[in-house]
Amino acid sequence: MSTDAEYYFNTETGEVEEGKPSSWTHRMGPYPTREEAAHALERAQQRNETWDGQDAKQQPGAFDDEDD
Repeated sequence: MSTDAEYYFNTETGEVEEGKPSSWTHRMGPYPTREEAAHALERAQQRNETWDGQDAKQQPGAFDDEDD
């Protein structure tokens, strides 16, 4: 039995898939475990928030709404 299984999160169905049964346009991954794949959207959201915070510190005012 191989331990090289890869898991993907399907953004269209919201389900975890083993291997690549669906289109790449709806897959996030690969992840080493089913559990990590199941939390793909949460992890992506956390990373986005972290990066947005870093961007805001590096570029003050860059994300402010401007009424020019």
